[in-house]
Amino acid sequence: MKKNLTLTDKTYRLTREQRPLSYMLSSRHSLRSPLLYFDEDQGVNRPLRYARNQRTPFEDEQDGNAILEPVVFEDGMLFVPRDNQVLQQFLHYHPGNGMIFKEINKAQDASEELELVELILDAQILAKNLSTAKLLSVSRILIGNTVNKLTIPELKRDILVYAKHHPEDFIDVVNDPLLELQNDVHLFFDNNYITFRNNQKDVFYNLPGNKKKMLTIPFDSDPYYTVATFMQSDDGVEIYKYMSKRLKKDK
Repeated sequence: MKKNLTLTDKTYRLTREQRPLSYMLSSRHSLRSPLLYFDEDQGVNRPLRYARNQRTPFEDEQDGNAILEPVVFEDGMLFVPRDNQVLQQFLHYHPGNGMIFKEINKAQDASEELELVELILDAQILAKNLSTAKLLSVSRILIGNTVNKLTIPELKRDILVYAKHHPEDFIDVVNDPLLELQNDVHLFFDNNYITFRNNQKDVFYNLPGNKKKMLTIPFDSDPYYTVATFMQSDDGVEIYKYMSKRLKKDK
């Protein structure tokens, strides 16, 4: 004998950071606001419509006496009691589920929060234990040219703060195999071995006998990472070796 499904109250919240005092969720399918659920068993898109006096959220299963009700989030929250299964089902199948709103799951939320806390802790421990050389390398990439104007204690403070607020990004940079190469690229720019032109769209050599264009930075790409990648190519590896030797002599 099958056990009865346990019905529970459910609470939903908007996913956006800034939540309006009142937000009305689209509650019926229309051309202007399509609400469709793809039924794998039937292989068709089924229109959704919330009507509390119906037994189903699927419009093709409702009768002609549907009484439509608005679905309104107050202060970003919506409480749905267990006796309103139609609304719970409607929200479950709603295409905005997970994007516009999501069900509050305390166990899952606690797990995600714990994961974030541990990630921040790992990032800050990693930041705290950076050698001075690696601290400078990471700082040049994450902070920029102002690194040369800051003391080591100031850099340690700023990097710890960065690791706290952007732990995943920080860990990715520290573990990036191109980290040292990107640091060298920053130094090449600082020493004017290479220069930007055309609002940082193009990179040119600035070496004795070589003022040619190196490359054009692709749209929405990090220029230092782009140059570092080029330095690994067959065309760039020799120039990288030359600039690295010159950098050591100029120190």
